[in-house]
Amino acid sequence: MSETAIRVEGLGKRYHIGRVRRTTRSRGYATLRDTVTDTLRASIGRLRGANGNGAAEGTFWAIRDISFDVPQGEVVGLIGRNGSGKSTILKILSRITEPSEGTAEVHGRVGSLLEVGTGFHPELTGRENVYLSGAILGMKRAEITRKFDDIVAFAEVERFIDTPVKNYSSGMYVRLGFSVAINVEPDVLLVDEVLAVGDEQFQRRCAEKFAELRGQGRTIVVVSHALGSVRSMCDHAAWLDHGQLRSTGTASQVIDDYLETVHTDRVDEPAGVGTRWGSGEGRIERIEVLDADGTPTSKVHTGDRV
Repeated sequence: MSETAIRVEGLGKRYHIGRVRRTTRSRGYATLRDTVTDTLRASIGRLRGANGNGAAEGTFWAIRDISFDVPQGEVVGLIGRNGSGKSTILKILSRITEPSEGTAEVHGRVGSLLEVGTGFHPELTGRENVYLSGAILGMKRAEITRKFDDIVAFAEVERFIDTPVKNYSSGMYVRLGFSVAINVEPDVLLVDEVLAVGDEQFQRRCAEKFAELRGQGRTIVVVSHALGSVRSMCDHAAWLDHGQLRSTGTASQVIDDYLETVHTDRVDEPAGVGTRWGSGEGRIERIEVLDADGTPTSKVHTGDRV
């Protein structure tokens, strides 16, 4: 029986709706601009019926009553619409934020890539940021130095490694950040949607790296809207809907369940035919792409006649 890498029980995260009034003690010395702004906002808040703390009444549960286990060595995808709570779960697992209720246990060294440029300072060079980000993730300087060439090679930023990262494209940011995260040699790797910023070649190399890490017994949790990638890369998946855990199971099963709610007019077909949606009055039976000579082709280039 596999050991459990992640155990989540009754997890919930609640946020207060509205702006909480800052205090001089919590922010240091107040500037004249802050004082004037706070006075104006407080006056507007009283006119609009805000409470005495300067914040609108109410709370919002980003996630509630979430429970699941992730065995060691599995790749698990979290899917669902925007705002369903996927990223909130990763932030709790990464210890970036604390849960309002429940528990989240992560066993082993954690590496995470939750946002483009996490841990990077825009004024520092790529080289300097590799050392900075590596240190934040728990690597010692000698370890970073030993792995530096591999980190830069995977990210394919050798030419720009001594350039401030504020001049990097979002793709370069992601490649370098991901490369540092995987070279931490984490027992558990948490990756948010940022991989979508990379091009097709980079995503393919990421998938290969995931397979390599899984072969080493590492555990990976991926948040993604790219259902095809989740289906091919992940062993299991969890579907979140409005902060609730709707379904768990094999990646293909959960994705099919999710798609059924997206396409409400699903039409069942015999085995081997595939899945169709709609009334069935009109059906697409076959699709071909033909070149200028009318020959079927699977590859076309911009400007080609097809």
